[in-house]
Amino acid sequence: MAGHPTSSEPVEPRLDAPAPLPEAAEDLLRAHGPDAPRPRTVLALLRDGRWWGANDLVRASGVAHAVVAPLLRSLGEAGEVEREPGGERYRLARPDLYAGAAAPALADPVEHLLAGHGRAAAELARAVAEGPASDLDLDHVTAAPETALRRALFLDTRFDLRERTLLCVGDHDLTSLALTLVQPRARVVVVDLDERVLAHIDAVAGRLGLPVRTHAADLRLGLPASLRECADLVFTDPPYTPDGVDLFVRRGVEGLADPRRGRVLVAYGVSETTPKLAAATQSRMVRSGLLLEAVWPDFNRYLGAESIGAASDLYVLRPLARTPTSPAADASRVYSQGVNAKEARGGLDAERAAAVVDRVTELAGSGPALVGDWPRETPGEARVRLSTWMDSPTGAGATAVVNLTSGWERLAPRAALASTADDTFVLVPSSSRWVRDEAGQRAFRALVEPGLRVRFLRGVGAADLTAVRCARAPEPEEAVDRVLAHVRARAHGTLTTTLRTGLVEAFARLGRPTNKRTARLAVAEAPGWVPGHSLLDLPEHRFAELREVAADLVAQVRRSQEAESG
Repeated sequence: MAGHPTSSEPVEPRLDAPAPLPEAAEDLLRAHGPDAPRPRTVLALLRDGRWWGANDLVRASGVAHAVVAPLLRSLGEAGEVEREPGGERYRLARPDLYAGAAAPALADPVEHLLAGHGRAAAELARAVAEGPASDLDLDHVTAAPETALRRALFLDTRFDLRERTLLCVGDHDLTSLALTLVQPRARVVVVDLDERVLAHIDAVAGRLGLPVRTHAADLRLGLPASLRECADLVFTDPPYTPDGVDLFVRRGVEGLADPRRGRVLVAYGVSETTPKLAAATQSRMVRSGLLLEAVWPDFNRYLGAESIGAASDLYVLRPLARTPTSPAADASRVYSQGVNAKEARGGLDAERAAAVVDRVTELAGSGPALVGDWPRETPGEARVRLSTWMDSPTGAGATAVVNLTSGWERLAPRAALASTADDTFVLVPSSSRWVRDEAGQRAFRALVEPGLRVRFLRGVGAADLTAVRCARAPEPEEAVDRVLAHVRARAHGTLTTTLRTGLVEAFARLGRPTNKRTARLAVAEAPGWVPGHSLLDLPEHRFAELREVAADLVAQVRRSQEAESG
């Protein structure tokens, strides 16, 4: 065939061909077939002659622990690798014979841009170091600070985000801060369940003057109403179960203003030894009407997750329809570990559920509406899905009991605020942070008072259950408390509306009525985090500030009244 040498023609060696390695190493590489460059990367790291831990090699190479550990073991048996006496570190016995391990690598898509963003790199390193620890119940693994910066550079280079909005569906990795450091004209909205993450992002964004807004939500129940169809682009690093990726991507598509023009970028990784898991996840993406427009391998690096090489790929997904297909599985069990993993036990069996309802009926004097997941045979006045309860005001009669025992207890104060019943019992495990000690109980009260009277009732239905009883409180005397009680009684409404109507009602009850225009002008001067929120998606750390906001609004109205009368 033309262009190929015959058997009689000499073959010139490639100038870039790597020098041969010891036989044991060559055998190992041949066993990996065309994927040999990955274990070769590990050998190239080892040739520096120093001691390496297996996890250190994983993080530096992006190669899964399931590949690195057998490599070390195999070369150790051949005498090519020696183990540190009494330790768990390894090095090559003859590193001078491994010069040929180094090989050309593919170009990184953003490496050439990093040098121009030294300040952003420094701020992100500080933000990651000062950030909250990973929550294993939420499958958190901290991304390296450079990964957040690389994501921002990719977003800013591949897309035009000037005067446009990025929605971060979960943001433990601080991608929101990175993007606004790189592109200050971008707007970023973060939605997350971890209140510590939201508080940290707000603190850093406030210190640096970055255009980032945060919302609290359990994504299993849906996006906050104000975030639906709000964004031009979405970024998410979801739980790496097929259900987790499916759910977070679905929420991302729901957040796009124009899915046909937008994109959902996903950090997702599995070990190279578990390709079926990746195939299942990718199949979900395709069935949901998403085009895998691009995939950058090992783009994201982590300070952990060695089972997947401490790395994940960057997917660019293009929606093919405005609305994703319906979920394929129960959206409540999306995490790989902890209380919300598929394997986790929890919830109420029929006997315990009946005992809870009997006790609540005895205490309240009437049968309750059942909110959340209850056994089919449990007697109740009505049944309400938890997602419906949290999404809009729901007529539940005089009494309701909300079951949050199966991994939902983080929502306890918000579930109480969402109630329209006069008497609401929020059922949680007695180990929940809201009820197990005085600090947690004070934190619960701070979120729902004034407006609700709270009692903590242990042993309702079973010894390990606590019902938080939240009853409507008498109307407060002070104007500020009247406004706050009004807002809490209308938790589904936007804060700008409920603060305005609360001012009008409070001053009317005090015999000093004010008009809607005066109240509206006062609310227009509220801090920038107020608009776009309801009380149910307001981060916890903002609740304390809400009292200051209400006090300022009341003072403004009083000044306006004095000016008009004077």
